[in-house]
Amino acid sequence: MSPECQYYDFANQLLSSKEFFERSTRVLDEADSGFRPQDGMMTVGQHVAHTAQTLDWFIEGASRPEGFDLDFEKHAKALDSMTSLSTARQMLETAYANAIHFLRSQDLARPLPPGPVMGGQPISEIVWAMVEHTAHHRRALTVYSRQLGKVPPMPYGG
Repeated sequence: MSPECQYYDFANQLLSSKEFFERSTRVLDEADSGFRPQDGMMTVGQHVAHTAQTLDWFIEGASRPEGFDLDFEKHAKALDSMTSLSTARQMLETAYANAIHFLRSQDLARPLPPGPVMGGQPISEIVWAMVEHTAHHRRALTVYSRQLGKVPPMPYGG
């Protein structure tokens, strides 16, 4: 597969995950931003912001010689101030755009930096991880939607 074809294949995987996320969560609105089923869980806005944050984390980790920043407490703390679903959705939009740009500009066969997170694997491997992580939070948010009395649409339908 040519590098250009690889980019489009991986970009399409990410774009599909974005579409599925948006479709599944579109029943949530700004008034739902602070909803959490119980104390200690992420709010709706924090889930979306965390999804964006993690896309950025994968790109940063693939770009830095030292690899992935494993200070997860710091990453979680950065979400404490997230109170707006609209702001979180914009963060996610930007994170997807940055991820697509990154994939387009890289040799996807180049190995990731050494370390405990996919060390030495091809950069292309972060795509499946981003898709899976996004799906995990998409599913959690559909449960939140149902707890709010809303019916989330099927992610794969029209």
